[in-house]
Amino acid sequence: LLGYVIGMTAIQYVEPWLVSLGYIDAYHLAEQWFAQWGFWAILLAGFTPIPYKIFTIASGAAGMALVPFIIGSVIGRGMRFFLVAGLMQWGGTRLESTLHIWIDRMGWATLILLITGYLIFA
Repeated sequence: LLGYVIGMTAIQYVEPWLVSLGYIDAYHLAEQWFAQWGFWAILLAGFTPIPYKIFTIASGAAGMALVPFIIGSVIGRGMRFFLVAGLMQWGGTRLESTLHIWIDRMGWATLILLITGYLIFA
C-alpha cells in the first residue's frame, strides 16, 4: 500500500515533467491500461519475480482503483508466499536450498506460460 501512496502522491510532482518532455500521452495510455488491466497486472506482479514495488508505485500514479489493487495484491502475493512456504514445509531443508536457486526461474516460466496462454486463447 505504501508504494501505491507513493505513486499517487509523486505523480503530482512528476506530471509537469511528463508534459514538458512530451511523455504525457504515454502516461495517459498507462492510466487506461491500469484502468482496464490493473488487477491482472498487480496479481501477476505479486506472484512472479517481476519487481512488485514498481507496479505498486505505477498503480498509484495511474490512479488505479484501490479495491482491485488490494485484492490483486493479496491474491498474487498470497499465492507466491503460500506456494513457497508449502514447498519448504513439504520438502524440508533440502528443497529449501534448491528452491532458493529455482524460484525466480519458475516464476518467469509461469509468467511466460500465462502470457502464451492468453495470446493463444484471446
